[in-house]
Amino acid sequence: MAKKVVKAEMSFMDHLEELRWLLVKATIGMLVAASLVFFVSDFIFDQIIFGPTKADFITYTFFCDLSHWLGFADSICVTEMDFKIQNTNMEGQVTMLIWTCITAGFILTFPYILYLLWNFITPALYEKERKNAKFFIFISSILFFLGVLFGYFIIVPMSVNFFATFTVSDVVKNEFNVDSYISLIKTSVIACGLFFELPIVIFFLSKLGLVTAQLLRKYRKYGIVVILIVAAIVTPPDVVSQIIVSIPMLLIYEISIFISAYVVKKQLKENENV
Repeated sequence: MAKKVVKAEMSFMDHLEELRWLLVKATIGMLVAASLVFFVSDFIFDQIIFGPTKADFITYTFFCDLSHWLGFADSICVTEMDFKIQNTNMEGQVTMLIWTCITAGFILTFPYILYLLWNFITPALYEKERKNAKFFIFISSILFFLGVLFGYFIIVPMSVNFFATFTVSDVVKNEFNVDSYISLIKTSVIACGLFFELPIVIFFLSKLGLVTAQLLRKYRKYGIVVILIVAAIVTPPDVVSQIIVSIPMLLIYEISIFISAYVVKKQLKENENV
């Protein structure tokens, strides 16, 4: 039977001290990455952040080609982005630069943060589980970056296009504050990145006995409704866009069910062998 790591018992204050150093190291790593991002900030703003404001952005081109392929003509083609982005605060652009670099730093150092987190929880794990550190960090990082890409290339362009073209009257012109625009990108990208971590979260919750595949299947219909609502909110009012957004999210949920079933089955088998 696998045994947990033997380590001197730590007091509550010792755990808090370790957690404090984890946060310090994570912050330092994030700030170092943010400093490096600063030197390529022109490229990040012009090509990445403001990329979805251009009609020739790769996502819009893909949807237009898809629309033609499906026989919908130009129904979901983006030909122009009729809106302006403005700054109304004196220190707005400086603040935007700082927080954009920090956000990018967090994304880039996410694997390092996972490594620190893994070291923090290691004492509570079995020896066999400790050996899976590299696998855990690799898979978690891949899922996070896939979520970030999904958020940036799918959620953000659809949201930008929807809000740019939505109007209650021709009298009202869309001129968005740059803070609002940047906030949309940061929220979408990081939220999707964290959502794609759902299989990892379910894995640990299943090992703790807090979640089972039966429970996830029981509430699947509610999960599907929530996903469809989210897809309807962030996409233009057409079925194709909603399906494109919904499929990856539904797939993540189904993978989580499979992982939970696998973990529970494996634990039952190990208990039978005891």
